[in-house]
Amino acid sequence: MTDALVIGAGPAGLMAAEMLAVAGRSVTICDAKPSFGRKFLMAGKSGLNLTKDVSPDDLLAAYEEAAPPLDLILRAFDANAVQDWARGLGQDVFTGSTGRVFPTAMKASPLLRAWLARLDGLGVVRHTRWRWQGWENGVPVFETPDGRQQLQARVTVLALGGASWARLGSDGAWALFLAEKGVPLAPFQPANVGLNIPWSEHMASVLGQALKGISWNVGDYVSRGEAIISAQGLEGGGIYTLSKHLRSGAPLHVDLLPDWDVAKIVARLSRPHGKTSVTNHLRKALRLGKPQIALLQEFGRPLPADPAQLAHLIKRLTIPYAGLRPMDEAISTAGGVPFSALDDTLMLRDVPGVFCAGEMLDWEAPTGGYLLTACLATGRWAGQAAAQYDPV
Repeated sequence: MTDALVIGAGPAGLMAAEMLAVAGRSVTICDAKPSFGRKFLMAGKSGLNLTKDVSPDDLLAAYEEAAPPLDLILRAFDANAVQDWARGLGQDVFTGSTGRVFPTAMKASPLLRAWLARLDGLGVVRHTRWRWQGWENGVPVFETPDGRQQLQARVTVLALGGASWARLGSDGAWALFLAEKGVPLAPFQPANVGLNIPWSEHMASVLGQALKGISWNVGDYVSRGEAIISAQGLEGGGIYTLSKHLRSGAPLHVDLLPDWDVAKIVARLSRPHGKTSVTNHLRKALRLGKPQIALLQEFGRPLPADPAQLAHLIKRLTIPYAGLRPMDEAISTAGGVPFSALDDTLMLRDVPGVFCAGEMLDWEAPTGGYLLTACLATGRWAGQAAAQYDPV
């Protein structure tokens, strides 16, 4: 028996547990993995991007269709609040040139250690290797190292993640248990994920190199982020932001010189180049890098001899792709519990006393601090609401 139960020990679950404990609830938090915050630690491996230092309105805009139901939640815990929270855990932060906010230590581990120490100080009970198996007669049940265990609670917060990076704990298995309770669910879909592209041997020399200073276009949507040419296709922030638009198979185009108009490119290409090869002419006249030239030759050969035709190709090169990378490779997922299945406190309408938070909710956002901010904000909101919940 516990007063408040949190299932899932990622950022949303830990924040919910903290809010419950601060409110005076006796809290138990359970996670299926041998340690807490495994995906959180992985996210911080190359620098933990906590949030994006933008105005509340600009922050909300990144969540597109999910912005209305997230409005109050994110305004209650915006980018400034995330930074203050990190400082409160003894972690100084700094803002990079693009507005992304990082701990000065860069890593996630110091922050996680301080956070867990705070929870321990609040009396939160922690269980690892406790895998949730749904409910039996309305009581949460777990598979544990000591066998099957039931843990009755007055209130429960579910923070079980999406359906990517299963080895770190987000396997989406919880969807079955909610479906059995009659909770409507949106199908999982990969978000912030790379593209499959069957490269020719021609691309071998540029694998692992970055495409910079370019513009990706899907319909009216434009992304100016860079991408990495991987053995499987394309990865990186510039591609990840397009995931939502590419899931339907929409055409992808790249502008290799987004800051130049066609006339300027034509003028440069029309300069005499004697016996200089086409590759060297493109490099010298247009200052295109090796990865950009390789991409142009991969999908534009035979390159037009006419400068105007070549200029138009450079400004709008079609990138054929063979779908998205597998969902388990995605940084995040769309789908899960729709906001229509929740009340304003993030409590399930069909399962009173059970709240949801984090990536298991049906929202998506680009990388750059938006993912972690929404996980923290929804965990805080659900935890505070759960602390006030009084079952009849």
